[in-house]
Amino acid sequence: MKLHLSRTRTVAAGVIVAAFSMSMLAPGTANFQDDKQLIGAGSTFDYPLFTKMFADYNSKTGVEINYQSVGSGAGISQLTNKTVDFGATDAPMSGKQDSGLTGPAVHIPVTAGAVVLSYNLPEVTKPLMLTPSVLADIFLGNITRWNDGKIAAINKGVSLPSTSILIAHRSDGSGTTNIFTTYLSKVSGDWNSKVGKGSAVNWPAGIGGKGNEGVAGLIKQTPGTIGYIELAYAVQNSMPYATMQNKAGKFIVPSTASVSAAANIAIPADSKVSLTNTDAVDGYPISGFSWVVLYKEQSYNSRSKARAMNMMKLLQWMIHDGQKFSTGLNYAPLSPAAVKVGDALLKSVTFDGKPVL
Repeated sequence: MKLHLSRTRTVAAGVIVAAFSMSMLAPGTANFQDDKQLIGAGSTFDYPLFTKMFADYNSKTGVEINYQSVGSGAGISQLTNKTVDFGATDAPMSGKQDSGLTGPAVHIPVTAGAVVLSYNLPEVTKPLMLTPSVLADIFLGNITRWNDGKIAAINKGVSLPSTSILIAHRSDGSGTTNIFTTYLSKVSGDWNSKVGKGSAVNWPAGIGGKGNEGVAGLIKQTPGTIGYIELAYAVQNSMPYATMQNKAGKFIVPSTASVSAAANIAIPADSKVSLTNTDAVDGYPISGFSWVVLYKEQSYNSRSKARAMNMMKLLQWMIHDGQKFSTGLNYAPLSPAAVKVGDALLKSVTFDGKPVL
């Protein structure tokens, strides 16, 4: 079996940290000649799930997927430059990003997951609880020590250290950042006016790490640190994470069940929807979809119809049979509504103007 997942790994403080390998291909020069070798790049949020999915698909079909876990922003950039078959992102493309493409793109929902607040407090053995306002104040730099009265009031009976709070955030363009900052913008007027939302923002405080792996590494290495990472990274590295109060006032543990509750909504035809600050009583409030994005017209860069068909078959498998891997890796399987929209979007993909499927 050949499976290419382009990262160089180093071990630091017990956590796997990625040293990312960016594509060295110039725009428009990717090798699209081998139709059984597909190329993708983007979301680190998706990486643990993609690793399993692509290995299984390769063993079943012989199709190889070279996926670079470089962050959503870099994935969209490589799709724009046509050096990949697909990008993966946890943030729907913006109007500005759309304008950079040579043609329309489609967003295929492939999974849903939780962005969790992981922290390094060896003295605290019980999971911390956080409210929207306290979380915003921490990341705005208004709360600077762990034993601050606002944190203590939520966590009665927990002995909190006087350790200074160090914030870890993403340094690269990130769909995980988009989910997190979209949530903060919804629940905090101060955050919305001073920082706002996006795949990259001007952080009021903290230090940056590249990818979910990089932020996980920063948290793991330094006591007192808090940062946002995808649930799978926290679980795989045995890192604690907070229980968050949702819109209904309930403190929700991030899990596949609470993400599924948040994702149980009507899905628009283009699949672009936010799950943050859900109305679902049992929903985790910092949840989000992730998408594979590809050109709607697949005839470009001397690509063959066979390559386009292999791409469509892969995506069909991912949103159907491939979902069986989700729960075991702490992702939420797609809802029937999301699968239905995904199928419709795949049927809209063309080659020389004619449907691929």
